[in-house]
Amino acid sequence: MTSSKAAAHPGPVPVVAPPGTETVRLAWASSLALPAATLLVAVLVLVAWQYLPPALGVPRFIIPTMTDMAAEMGRMWRQEDLLTHLLSTASMAAIGFVAGGILGAGCGYALGLSPLWEKVLSPYILALQIAPKVAFAPLFIMWFGYNAWPKLIVTVLVVFFPILVNVLQSMKTTDRDLVNLARAYSMTRAQIFWKVLFPASMPNLLAGLRIGATLAVIGVTVGELVGGSIGLGYLITYGEGQANTAMVFDAIVLLTVIGIALYWMVAAAEARILHYLPKVAG
Repeated sequence: MTSSKAAAHPGPVPVVAPPGTETVRLAWASSLALPAATLLVAVLVLVAWQYLPPALGVPRFIIPTMTDMAAEMGRMWRQEDLLTHLLSTASMAAIGFVAGGILGAGCGYALGLSPLWEKVLSPYILALQIAPKVAFAPLFIMWFGYNAWPKLIVTVLVVFFPILVNVLQSMKTTDRDLVNLARAYSMTRAQIFWKVLFPASMPNLLAGLRIGATLAVIGVTVGELVGGSIGLGYLITYGEGQANTAMVFDAIVLLTVIGIALYWMVAAAEARILHYLPKVAG
């Protein structure tokens, strides 16, 4: 009787985690580890920036501390019209990036569809690509004066070539079997472009735009350094003349923020447009 009752009333059943729970937990921990490590590095850099130069006896007019930079940024906001300079640089970088992107992509597609013209113009494109675009800034100032045009044109030139090269390369390396298949279905040249060539070029185009987003800030800064009367590049020149290193560092930080913002916007658009591509693990 005792053994039959024991068999009829077994002990508590152990709780078993659903399959995959451990994998989800590890993935969640891994997803938090990378941002935490990035944040830790940022904190360490800021702490070192604040305390290391004074500890090494470096004068503050050589390397300002973080508190010096924060105080100077507050002063610039109140007295130097920092917002106007920031918006001027950001808007000029955005306009130059968009204009350079449109021109670069348009020329890349046009040359990709016209192999003959691509061969004729390639030496001149190569020469312009090799030429240091920033060296044109003084020339543009002599041509157009001290206004927005020189820095805008420099920005467009700097952004133009990476996008042109990327798009042209994608047009030349598109799978010919896909093009021949489209021709077999009696597609027109326009249909082949929009249904085969253009979609195939999107990864290269967006990669070029990511490069252009970082270069746009460099282009507009060069224009402002050479002959600007407004913008963060102008503040760098002004701070140099006043021996105000905190102002120079603040302007550099804000320029970096603008570049990162442009890059992230392109990266977000890329993730949305190219969602069908497999993600690289790691």
